[in-house]
This record gives sequence, C-alpha cells and structure tokens, in this order.
Amino acid sequence: MQTRDEMNLGAGVGVAVREFQTATGPVDYALFVGRILCGVVEAKPEGSTLSGFAEQAARYMAGAPSHLVRSDGQVRFEYVASSSETLFRDHADPDSTSRIVFSFHRPETLDCWIKDSATLRARLQSMPPVEPTGLRTCQVDAVTALEQSLTANKRRALVQMATGAGKTFTACTLSYRLLARAGFRRILFLADRANLVRQTRDEFLAYRPPGTGRSFSEIYNVQKLGAAGLDKDSQVVVATIQRIYSVLTGKELAEEAEEISSFEQSGPATERLISYNPSIPIESFDLVITDECHRSIYGTWRQVLEYFDAFTVGLTATPSLHTLGFFNKNLVAQYPYERSVVDGVNVGFEIFRIRTEIGERGSTVKAGYDLPVRDKRTRAERYETLSEDFAYTSDQIDRTVLVPNQIRTVLESFRDTLFTELFPGRHEVPKTLIFAKDDHHAEEIVGLVREVFGKGNDFARKITYKTDGADPEQLIRAFRNDYNPRIAVTVDMIATGTDVKPIEALIFLRDVRSELYFEQMKGRGARTISPEKLREVTPDAEAKTRFVLVDAVGVSESLKTVSQPLDRDRVIGFDRLIDEIAAGRRDDDAFATLAARLAALDQRIGDKDRAAITKATGGVDLADLAGRLLDAVDPDALAARVGQDAPELEQRKAREAAKDKAVEIFDDPALRKLLKDVKAAADIRIDTISTDAVVSSGWDEKRAEDTVERFRRFLDERRDELAALQILYRLPYVQKRLTYEAVDDLREALKRPPWLLEPVDIWRAYKRIAAEKVRGNPAGTLADIVMLVRYALGQNESLEPLPAVTAGRFNLWLGREEKAGRVYSEEQKAWLAAIRDHLAVNIEIRPEDMMDAPEFAARGGIVRARGLFGTRFPNMLDELTEVLVA
Repeated sequence: MQTRDEMNLGAGVGVAVREFQTATGPVDYALFVGRILCGVVEAKPEGSTLSGFAEQAARYMAGAPSHLVRSDGQVRFEYVASSSETLFRDHADPDSTSRIVFSFHRPETLDCWIKDSATLRARLQSMPPVEPTGLRTCQVDAVTALEQSLTANKRRALVQMATGAGKTFTACTLSYRLLARAGFRRILFLADRANLVRQTRDEFLAYRPPGTGRSFSEIYNVQKLGAAGLDKDSQVVVATIQRIYSVLTGKELAEEAEEISSFEQSGPATERLISYNPSIPIESFDLVITDECHRSIYGTWRQVLEYFDAFTVGLTATPSLHTLGFFNKNLVAQYPYERSVVDGVNVGFEIFRIRTEIGERGSTVKAGYDLPVRDKRTRAERYETLSEDFAYTSDQIDRTVLVPNQIRTVLESFRDTLFTELFPGRHEVPKTLIFAKDDHHAEEIVGLVREVFGKGNDFARKITYKTDGADPEQLIRAFRNDYNPRIAVTVDMIATGTDVKPIEALIFLRDVRSELYFEQMKGRGARTISPEKLREVTPDAEAKTRFVLVDAVGVSESLKTVSQPLDRDRVIGFDRLIDEIAAGRRDDDAFATLAARLAALDQRIGDKDRAAITKATGGVDLADLAGRLLDAVDPDALAARVGQDAPELEQRKAREAAKDKAVEIFDDPALRKLLKDVKAAADIRIDTISTDAVVSSGWDEKRAEDTVERFRRFLDERRDELAALQILYRLPYVQKRLTYEAVDDLREALKRPPWLLEPVDIWRAYKRIAAEKVRGNPAGTLADIVMLVRYALGQNESLEPLPAVTAGRFNLWLGREEKAGRVYSEEQKAWLAAIRDHLAVNIEIRPEDMMDAPEFAARGGIVRARGLFGTRFPNMLDELTEVLVA
C-alpha cells in the first residue's frame, strides 16, 4: 500500500496506491497487478451502507487515466469497503453485480482472472446440456436446475432429494461438469462427520464421467482434508466443517471429534468466529457443497461457510425453515421420498410399534434392594443399597437408569414376531440396524441381542466410533457385504449417509427430536437392492419391497416425521382397491396407496409377468402406471397444468381431469384381472409359508382365548365404574358422549393389575381366534379401544380400525349433505377431512383442539373454521362426531 508520491509498481505483484487521481476525482485506492491498473477501492467509515457507493467507484474506473488503459475492460475490479464489510464486483461478469466478500482477493488471483479469456460467471453461460446416460431423471433435473441457478448468478441454491436417491452421485456429476466445462478451479464438499467424508471421497474416486473412459481420480485430484491442510494441487476437497474451521484458525482438532455427528451434540452452540488466513484465501474454492449437514452449519458455523467467495449448493432430504432461509428460499429441485418409492429408487416402509409397561410409564424399585451402579467412564460397577424407593420415568430409561429387562422384552417381541408378522415365511434374520442412545446403551443392547437370539459375537456387533479392538469401517463393510453380522447396533455412525442396502429392519430404542435426523435414519432402510445382491447376504430373501421400522419408543408418533408411508390405506385389499378406482373412487389416499402397491409389485414379478402387463397396457409398465397415479395427486404437477392463481373451480376441474386421465387405463377389466392374478401369484407363495411359520412360532389359540376372556371379564366387572364403558354399554342413566379423557382412563385401567392388557395384544388375540372377522391392524390410537369394546359387546360384526370405518361414514355423510343442498368448497372439504381424521384418532374435538392441534392451527384455527362454515359450525361438529364415532 503506497501513496502517490511513494508509488513503486515493482514492489510486488499487487500494489494499492492511495488517493490516485482520475478524471472524476481522486479514488481512495487504485489497484495495480503486474504493473497494470486493474481496479479501485472506495473506503468508507464503519457503519456506512456501501451499496450506494458502487456507482461512485464505477465513475472513478471509467475516469482512469487513458495513458494507463491499454485495452477495453482493463479496469474491472471494484471494491467498496469499510472496516466491517466489503463489496466486490467484477465488471467483466455478465450483468455484473456486487457481492459481499469476507476480505480482498489476493493479487495473484486477480492476475489469473485478468489472463483468463472469460470470467467464471461468463463461462457458466455456455454450459452444454446434461448427458443423461447413467443418471436418474431426478439427478438430471437436479444438475440442470443447479446450473441454471449458477448461470443466473444466484450464489446459493438448495436441492431436496430423498435419502437414497443419489445425492453424492449428483454432486460428482455437477462437480465434473463445472471443473471441465466452466473452468472451476476447486470445489469443497462438506459432510456431517468423518465417516461420511471417507465415503464421499471414495465415491468421487470411483465416479466415471460419461464419455471420458476414465475415473474421476485419473482426471482430477481428490483430497480428504486433514491436519496437514489444503493440497494446492487438489480440485475436489472433502471435509467436515470442523476440519475447515481447524485449518482456517490453526486450532488443533482431534480425529475423534470429527466422528461425532452434529445431530448427536447437545448444549449451547457458540458461534465460530474466524479471521482472514492468507494461506487459505477466500478464493480457495469456487463452489461449496453441503450434504445433509446439521442446521448448525448455517448458524454456529455460518461464518466458516461465508468466508469463501464461492457459490454454495445444499443437498438435503428434508429442508428445514432454517436451511431454506440460509439458501434464500432458492429451492431449485425437489424429489421427495414418496416419488422415489413410486420410481423404484427407494422402497416404502411399515411401522411396527412395540410398547412395554416400563417403556411407557417407567417403574419403581422399593427401598432395601441392592442395585448395581455403573461408572459410565470406566464401566466399573459397584452395588448400592436403596435407602428409599427409587422411581424413574420412561424418559430416564437408558440415560440415567438402565433397564436390561425392558430392552430384553422389546428384543424378544421382535424375535417372536420376526417370521410370523414382520417377515412371514422367512427363517433368516434380516439385516437389522438398531439405534441406541449412546455408546453405553449400545454395549448393553449388543449383549442382550446375542442372548435373546442365542447367537455368538459375529451375529450382532456394535458399530460406533468408539468400537474397541475393531475397525468401524471394516465392520460397516462386513455388515454391508457379508452374512454376519445380522444385527448391528449404532448410535450415529450408520445413522446418516452410510449406505447399507441389504438392511430390511430398523429398530429404534431411542427417540429423535430432529425431523431431518429422523428422516436420514429412516433412509438407512430405504435403499433398493437387486434380489441377487440381497440373497448374497440374506439367502432366503426374495426381493426387498419395503423395510420395517420397529418403534419401541414412540419415535414414529412425533409430529417431526416428514414423510408418511406412501401406502396410506393398509386395510383395503389390492383387488378391492383397483376395482373401487375403476368404479370412480378418486380420493388422494387411494391413488397414493395403489401407486405404492404397483411400485412394490414391480419389484417382485418376473420378466414374463412384466411383459404380459406391458402388452396388455399397450406399452405402459408398472412403474409408469404408478407414476401416473402419483402425478395425478401431486400438487406440483397440478401447478404445472393450471396456475395456482386460477379460480378454485378451474383448479378442481383440472384435478378431476388429471385423475380421470390417470386411471382410464384401469377401465379395461382384462387388465384389472391380469394385475390381480399377477399380484395373487406373487402373494400365494408367501401366504402359504406364512401359515406354516405362524403355527410353529408358538402363538397358540389357548393363549389368545385367555386374553379375550380376561378382556371380557374386565368389561363385565368395570362397566359401572368407568365412564367410557358406561357410554359404550349405553346404560340408560348415561347421557354423555365419549371423551378423550374417559377412553384414556379406560386404557390405563386395562394396563393395571390384575388385567395387564394392551389393546394391540387384545386385537391380535381376536385375529388369532377369528381372522375372518378382523380387518386390518390396530391404528395405535385410543380409538382402537373403542372398536375393541364395541366388537366384544357385539355392536360391530367385524373388528377394524376406526379410521377405516370413518372413511366410509364420512363419504355417506357428504352424500347426504349434497342431497340436502349443502355443497362444500375444496377448502371446506379439506377442513372436514381434517376433522374426520382428528376424530378417528382422538374420539372427540374440543375447543382447544381447534386452536392448538397442528392440523387445524395451520389452517387458521377456529376463527377460520367459523368464517368458512358460519353459525352452523358447532352443530356440524356435533353431527360429525355423532356420525363418525358414535
């Protein structure tokens, strides 16, 4: 930095001359690189708003002394800066725009930019179309949309892509194209923890760009960033945000600190502040890709991201509001889980809920007992005599108190239902992943798994970053590729990102509060795998058509869950569903359910059946049939057909037309029969084996009859004491309607001694005794108890979940309303459907529900409801409750 009088342009590559005279006045600083005048700096006091001074700087640039300007556009770099903020603009960019930068660029970088024939942003304008060979449609769409966003000079862009849809492969494709076609010099890929960094590095190394005949690593250098710092010859750098912070600040980072996911860390987050590091200048990367990183990367670690003068691309399965905010709501591509299931990219899932007495309510140990106490650090045990009763809640289990019997009970329930209900007809334990709360919890679970299944060490292994005496990466490879281990227990090492395709069961022995984390954990089971590859590790598996989520802690019942099972109506059979759609059924759930069933069927049938279906449809395969059904109920697809601002009537007609078009192919009775026959053929083999397996599983009729008898005696003895039973028995002196509290009291009474009855066990007992009268599985709500009591009292001829009953009653009620001249708008119907679904789960609707329940609050609460339905709203609520629940 020099004054005009001291000017010596040979003092260095870059020289800034203060108060340099131009035709329009003196500029604060003139920038010379390699003796050539190339830019200006306007310096302003701290607190100044800088954007207004950009035009002033541009005037100085235009007024540069003519004898110093050798070519058009030579004076192109514009900085407007204060002590706390810097704006930069390269006038050679197309539609040049000022952007905030952390600091000034190095003179050597400006010199390179001057010598380039075009700027990076100019090169982006001439990107060739994406070559689709080897890419899924969703990947082509994502890369194309990202490049369009970069071309439009939007510095941040976000892609939503379902877990398992190939986000890393998409990133490899984008990176290669930007390096090879747009002249990007270096790209940074950020993963959540070291395990995923290694996996991502391996994917980059193995990636083969189309048309090159070579691997990515033969063309470009890929570096896993470590303590040694940045390799100047690398074009792709893969790291955790913690490692980037360490390299920038010079602070040491222990390797094990990178093994812990940000999702597992708790406590107050302290913002990570950094200062300029000349060895890693702000222009070190042209693009930063963040893959499924914890939201703290956009808060606590935000300054680390904003240090680099680079485009930022985010990849996520479930964008949070925090993430959308960081990316300026520039969500350029979406590929949700439901779509990935229909496309055969992922498989669907079913939830199997296990409840235990201690797991639900905790327990109490009486004073005087000796309890072992374990040191969490050393795992040494000592015994302590209780001087008073020791009570604990379910929230304390496996955190402050370990209850081996509770874990054992869950594992025994899983074992006992494994080959009867979860995987009928199978005899090999499927690859199963258990999520534990911490390393100590995982250690206890592994021992109990081996005990419950009567197997050795190889059968079940703990895979965490603290695995002693074994390489976690080697264990993951064995879990993925070898017969053993059959069951792996992890905390976070396989919770996100890690790809183990043969997994068919996930067991949650821990709750998860983060919606994004839960979706990623579910994604461990969603991966598709060919039948041949699956049988290499699980010999008796035919095909992976879904995975089972075993919920032992209520993790699936939280509102954090983003994606619901695409198969939304598991009560209705395939034959009946396809016939109802052919007869005119048009609700969204029916379309989504049939799409899921067709997609699953496509994974199971052989080439002969597949060819027969394609011939019968005139060239349409099962995947296309499923896709058409999902498109018909996809709001984004509808928006593409008719604008969101179109009148409601026009939108409704467009929806109806799209649905009619999607299902007109099912008008052909021959096609429907063929689909039913193919489905039946696929199911008969499993059903036959299932019967044999169930008989040998130990569920005998005597036990079921004992459960039912206890339930009947309970009803008889408590009918006059419990309000819910008084109402359900329709005793003459009772005038009240069922309430949530009354049914909850009934449930608690069932669980207490001497009855010890769980609704799900009663339901299964009835199914064992009279399977033909039991339709579907319990919904896992209080409404199950109501249906059980009505069935036991003979008020209902069959036992089925209340949601299945309310759906039919609701449609009949709507029909009666229309005949009475009351036609409802789409918004009113959406409200009515929400009321129906709430009643099907909660029995009643209270005034506070209309304000607090998310399904109502999101629609405007009771104020909006009264505005929509007017003075009739209270009476209509009473009528719906009577029709649907009574």
